Amino acid sequence: MKVRCVREPLLAALQSASAVVPARSPKPVLTNVKLEADRESAVVSATDLEVGIRIAIEGVETTAPGAVLLPSGRLAAIVRESAPGTVFDIHTDGTATIVKAPRSEFRLPAEDPLEFPAVATFPSDSGHELSTPLVRELVRRTVFATDNESSRYALGGVLVELGDKQVTAVGTDGRRLAKMQGPATAAGAVEAAPIVPARAMQLVERCLGGTDVPVRVAVRPSEILFQCGATTISSRLVEGRFPRWRDVFPTRPDAVQVALVAGPLLAAVRQAAIVTSEQSKGVDFSFEPGQLVLTGRSAESGESRIELPIEHAGETVKIKLDPRFVSDFLRVLDPGTTVTVELTDAQSACVCTTADGYGYVIMPLAAD
Repeated sequence: MKVRCVREPLLAALQSASAVVPARSPKPVLTNVKLEADRESAVVSATDLEVGIRIAIEGVETTAPGAVLLPSGRLAAIVRESAPGTVFDIHTDGTATIVKAPRSEFRLPAEDPLEFPAVATFPSDSGHELSTPLVRELVRRTVFATDNESSRYALGGVLVELGDKQVTAVGTDGRRLAKMQGPATAAGAVEAAPIVPARAMQLVERCLGGTDVPVRVAVRPSEILFQCGATTISSRLVEGRFPRWRDVFPTRPDAVQVALVAGPLLAAVRQAAIVTSEQSKGVDFSFEPGQLVLTGRSAESGESRIELPIEHAGETVKIKLDPRFVSDFLRVLDPGTTVTVELTDAQSACVCTTADGYGYVIMPLAAD
C-alpha cells in the first residue's frame, strides 16, 4: 500500500478513532488503527469488539491500494506534532510501515492487517434519518441519566425507539428518567427499539461536528450503526429488558403546574445545595404563592434559604428532591428555556417538561 495524505483530515480521523482504541487489551492487535485505501477512497477504522468506527479521509492520493495496521498512539503523535499542512507519504515494504514527511521519516512495526477484526459498514438499502441538531440533543439530554451499575434492568444504555415519523430516546437509573423525542424519517426501515450503550451514544455526539448532514441509523439483530457524514459508528446493543418508561409519566389532571426559567432555577438550586452533604443531600422545594423557596441543611454545614420569584397563585406544594438530579436536567437546557414543573404532593414524582419534546421525571426523597 502507498498513499499520500494531508495532516489535518488524517489527524481528525485519528482523534475520532482514539475514542474507540483500547489502552490495554488481551488482543494487542486492537491497539492499532487500520488504514485501507483503494483508487477512490481511504478509510481509518478502529474497534474494541464492542464499538467500532470507520472514518473516510478526504484528499488522499493512492498510488498502490491495500491495507496496513498502524499503532494508534504513535501515529497520532507523529501527525499531531507535525506542522500544519504537512503532507505524509505512508507505505509498507512488508517488514515495516514508513511514514514520511518533507523533513521527517518514521519506521513503524508492521502487523498483518488480516488479523484485525472487520468493522461494520453502513448498509446502503435502508435506515432512519435524523437531523444532526436532534441527535445532539437526544444524547445530551438522556445519557447522563443512565446507570452502568444496574443489574436488574438494562439501564446502562439509552433506549432508542425508532418509528415511521418519530424517534424517542430514554435514559434512566431508576431514580430519575429523561426522555427526548423528535421527528424521524424511515427510509425503508422497520420500527425498532434497541438499547444503545451510553458510550456509543457519546461517541456519536462527538463525531457529529458542525455538519448539517442528516444522521442515518440502521438496526440489526444485535448491532446498531450510525452514519454521520464520513463517519460510521457501529455498536453492540445492551442486552436485557428496559423498564416500562411510559408508566412513569402519569396523567394527573389535578396536578399543580408551574412555569420556570431554566437559568435562574439552576442558579437557585446550586446555591441551596451548597450546605448539603452526602448524609443530608436533599433540598426542600416549596412552591408558594408568588415564590419558590429552596432550603437545604446539614448538621456539619448549616442551612440555606433561596427565594425565587415565580408565577404561582395556587396552594403551597412542597417536595424534597436531590439537587444533583435537578441540576443535571437544567444544565443541558439553554438558560432561557421555559420548564413546566408538574407536581401533586411530597410523595409523588416531579415531572418536568419543555416545549421541544423533552421530559424529565424525578422521584422525591423522604421528607425529614
